[in-house]
Amino acid sequence: MSDVAAIHNLVQKRNELKTEIAKIIVGQDAVVDQILLCIFSGGHALLIGVPGLAKTLMINTLSQALGLDFKRIQFTPDLMPSDILGSEILDENRQFKFIKGPIFSNIILADEINRTPPKTQAALLEAMQERSVTIAGENHKLDLPYFVLATQNPIEQEGTYPLPEAQLDRFMFAVKLEYPTFQEEVQVVKQTTSDIKTTINPLFTAQEIIDFQHLIRRIPVADNVIEYAVTLVSKTRPDNALSNEFVKNYLDWGAGPRASQNLILAAKAHAAFNGKFSPDIEDVKAVATGILRHRIIKNYKADAEGITEEIIIQKLM
Repeated sequence: MSDVAAIHNLVQKRNELKTEIAKIIVGQDAVVDQILLCIFSGGHALLIGVPGLAKTLMINTLSQALGLDFKRIQFTPDLMPSDILGSEILDENRQFKFIKGPIFSNIILADEINRTPPKTQAALLEAMQERSVTIAGENHKLDLPYFVLATQNPIEQEGTYPLPEAQLDRFMFAVKLEYPTFQEEVQVVKQTTSDIKTTINPLFTAQEIIDFQHLIRRIPVADNVIEYAVTLVSKTRPDNALSNEFVKNYLDWGAGPRASQNLILAAKAHAAFNGKFSPDIEDVKAVATGILRHRIIKNYKADAEGITEEIIIQKLM
């Protein structure tokens, strides 16, 4: 199949996928779109939302529709790296045998990642970056495609271990979940309080998703689009010649080069989802908020004046 035909196929399959997800998930279109961009770009996502907004259900539904294995890890303060990676045990023949942990799956939901200590967070982050884990000196490869969706509760911060900036940077997108509208909530209550069982049909194989990930990387990008993305990221750095007074007033730190890479990758996926063969500046703008939100650090003045990351990003575009 040519790349042109493959993009038409991707558009069709993505529309079918959204229809399948909508059987269970009401609304949250923007959230589902960003998670799909992330999966097909080969990245990971951080989901920020209060409890009860169907984060687990959304990822479970998505994994079924994608035809992938799904594991959920509930992070707690006493969770150890071996609880997620696996460990060696002595079997009946007195031989060491490796028992795989829940991290050996295609889609991982890391629920409340900021509830566990840095040692356990770091074990997950190695798997995200390297697509492999090292246990007792032996390297174990993870099955591809591999996608981590970590969740954080923005309200409750007592007794948590916030992810350091260097670890936040490894997430391609930070996605904010908002409360549903009145009509959406009415529909959610109707669906979840009845005895009707909905079946989700798998639409992809693991290999198909890997092929689509390679297809997106092959999409050509014009130099002016890459320069726009790099300029946008440079503007977030207060000490950069391109930044404006607004940034210098309200930001302590800006985004790093990984933000520029992710902007282009996500713009390629966004263009492909919309049937385009090359991304333009509008595609970069469409993905900028989710990619830059967790990579810029506001100062106290911004907090005091109620200036959000979203306002700052909009001012840069």
